[in-house]
Amino acid sequence: MSRCRVQRVSAKERHAAIGDGVENGVRGVTMTEVARRSGVHATSLDRRWGSVEDLVLDALLDVSGDTLTVPDTGSLRGDLRAFARLLADYLISPLGTALVRSMSTVEDDSATSDARRSFWLARSKAAGVMIERAAARGDIAADVDPRIVLEMVIAPIHFRRLLTREVVDDRMLDAVVDITIGGLSFPS
Repeated sequence: MSRCRVQRVSAKERHAAIGDGVENGVRGVTMTEVARRSGVHATSLDRRWGSVEDLVLDALLDVSGDTLTVPDTGSLRGDLRAFARLLADYLISPLGTALVRSMSTVEDDSATSDARRSFWLARSKAAGVMIERAAARGDIAADVDPRIVLEMVIAPIHFRRLLTREVVDDRMLDAVVDITIGGLSFPS
């Protein structure tokens, strides 16, 4: 049973887990190496998280929560646009590039698959607040699925950065957000 999100990863533990993941890929992270890098005993890490996958997941959630904040500009377009820019900037950073490439190329066993699903569900829930606020303001229909809206914005950015390696510029981000908003249902 996963013990993720029981407590926040300390800065030393997070740095060690992320550093190990950047250098060795997500599958190369070990409790022993995280313990060595952080100065925390491996049995303490194991007791707190139960698995290296849960430790890495918590570290990734902490980093993305700190880096990919949820904007509140007062409009859905402004929020999605600001969020898209934050994501695009994160993906071109050395940390973002290394982590996302590692996560996208690792072969899934059940623990990695569960960690990946948990990571994306937690990020989707956190960022879904933007869509929920818009629905509460009456800007969009109340039954709009926040996760689908976010996937519509996030997927093209990941596609360009990871697959085609094309530039993610402001024009592209504006188009993605405008097309996404254009496909939403609005209250009658």
